[in-house]
Amino acid sequence: MSRQNFMFTSESVSEGHPDKVCDRISDSILDAFLAQDPEARVACETFATTNRVVVGGEVRGPSSVVQRVEEIVRNCVRDIGYMQKGFHADTLEVTNLLHAQSADIAQGVDANGTKEEGAGDQGIMFGYAVDETDDLMPAPIQYSHKILARLAKERKSGVGPAAVLGPDMKSQLSLRYAKGRPVEATSIVLSTQHLDETLSSNDVRAIVEPFIRETLPESWITADTEWLVNPTGKFVIGGPDGDAGLTGRKIIVDTYGGAAPHGGGAFSGKDPTKVDRSAAYAARYLAKNVVAAGLAKRCTLQLAYAIGVARPLSIYVDTHGTGSAEEAQIEAALAKAMDLTPRGIREHLNLNRPIFERTAAYGHFGRKPDAEGGFSWEKTDLASAIEAAL
Repeated sequence: MSRQNFMFTSESVSEGHPDKVCDRISDSILDAFLAQDPEARVACETFATTNRVVVGGEVRGPSSVVQRVEEIVRNCVRDIGYMQKGFHADTLEVTNLLHAQSADIAQGVDANGTKEEGAGDQGIMFGYAVDETDDLMPAPIQYSHKILARLAKERKSGVGPAAVLGPDMKSQLSLRYAKGRPVEATSIVLSTQHLDETLSSNDVRAIVEPFIRETLPESWITADTEWLVNPTGKFVIGGPDGDAGLTGRKIIVDTYGGAAPHGGGAFSGKDPTKVDRSAAYAARYLAKNVVAAGLAKRCTLQLAYAIGVARPLSIYVDTHGTGSAEEAQIEAALAKAMDLTPRGIREHLNLNRPIFERTAAYGHFGRKPDAEGGFSWEKTDLASAIEAAL
């Protein structure tokens, strides 16, 4: 039986964090390719620093998208809100180093007359779900995301006190658990860029605290909750001007906030033939459906792949002592309920379309499936099929 009484902490970062700027650009370029060619191959990396963005990687798709990279970069930066001297959407320098995908990689991935489409790389991917929130996500990371998403909405509205905040923010939430459920926020940490240089930490807290209180369950904030808002004092220089950014450096923020294992592969900028991304989405989908089916209160799931090989090498399930069925039975049922080849995952979750830019901030998991097909891996429509396969 897992621990029932403990404290756990997770952090999130906003769309204006330097690494998230890079994730957004990489995923926007990916979406541009998929919008024109659903079978495009993209592995796009972005680096950002003071007034400069460098895009590189391997692609196979319409050349017209490669020619639009600078436009895509500027649109992303502008929408995030960077129009500051050290990082300005209109004046930053863009270097485009995208080139053709390696033929050696392509031959391992592409299907032909004698073999199925193979995985785009070797690796292990984890999925996780737990019943402590409505979205079946760990509460510390889910509410860390919610705080920042709420502040971003207020900031970008351009009205009200939050209009003086900048795009670069980080949140961190420590929750106390009792009998396995989150019951209290022991500390709330928020660092946010502010455009008014005269603002003190207390001034910033006065701006953000009402929104944080509205976001968290009321009972979690007590007289003992420690608030740390802009603890360094001043945060005016933000984004890539204050700290360089790189695609794929926030993989724990992107997933479960440290509450579950991570296979090590980043998501952003990778088309869904890359199992780093698609199989991690499938693992979350399966784990969530196991919990939604009532087969466990908590589920960790691992998939493993080899480059050029279609079928997963292994499926591993751990229900942490909360399961109503044996893990080996659940593993066998999952293999029957869903085709876990790269092509099977892409078709089941309908991933071959431009739905990835929206994942670049505030988590890839715990989001609501949308009308355009985004976050399809958050559906719980496989629960009955898993139960039937047991």
